[in-house]
Order: sequence, then structure tokens, then C-alpha cells
Amino acid sequence: MAEDKDWESAETAVTEFHKRIKEAFEVFDHESNNTVDVREIGTIIRSLGCCPSEGELHDLIADVEEEEPTGYIRLEKFLPVMTEVLLERRYRPIPEDILLRAFEVLDPAKRGFLTKEELVKYMTEEGVLSAFNINGGYEKACLPFPGSESYI
Repeated sequence: MAEDKDWESAETAVTEFHKRIKEAFEVFDHESNNTVDVREIGTIIRSLGCCPSEGELHDLIADVEEEEPTGYIRLEKFLPVMTEVLLERRYRPIPEDILLRAFEVLDPAKRGFLTKEELVKYMTEEGVLSAFNINGGYEKACLPFPGSESYI
């Protein structure tokens, strides 16, 4: 009896993951032909709550690409791979409390935000500028004051 409930629970999880994956994929399927540009895969994966490293992302793309890469990823190849990723809880984001502590270290004045200049400085000093698009991503996330990045 317990095994039946476990099976139903797993089946429900897979169904829910399929739904979420398809919905995320469809946002970038501009031709409505069950394909997306390979450059959008990272965004799709992150929208599903996964945070793979660049190396892990490249490995995942290699798993879902055609034998002769076309620059596009088909849903039928992406769906089972991404379902497995979600079921295994791979590429989990860093816990919020750890991120908060990291930002607090960068904000010794305890203002609750970083200025754009401070954020650029920290990111370029550590060589992680490519992890955050300063020209595009910063403006979209800039709250609560112009020129500052709230982390609380």
C-alpha cells in the first residue's frame, strides 16, 4: 500500500515537472515548433530553479543537442533530461541565508544595499562579471534606489 502511494507521488511529481518544463520551454519557442535557440537553454534551466555552473550548463547542452548541432534544442530531447535534473534536485541554488551573509560582508555599513559601482567593483575584482550582465541585468534588478542594489 505504501509503495502504491510512493509510485503515485513520483508520478505526480513527474507530471508536474513536465508541465513546468514545457511552459518554460514554450516561452522561448518563438516558431511554435518545439525548438528553442541553444543560447536560451541556460535561461530556461534557471527559470526552473536550477543554477548550474557554466561547465555544468555546457555538459547539459551537450546531452540534449543533436549529433550534428543545429543551434536549436528540441523539446523531445530536453524534456527527459531536464525532468531527471529536477527529480534529482541537481544544480540547487545557494541557500538564501548564505547569499545574504555574503552581501552583508560586502556592505560593512549595513545599509541593506550595494551601489552599482560597488557591485561592479566586487564582481570585476573577483572575475565573475560574466555571471551578471551589468548593462542589462542590473537595471532590471535595481531596487529600491536608482544606482543601488538591494539585497534584503
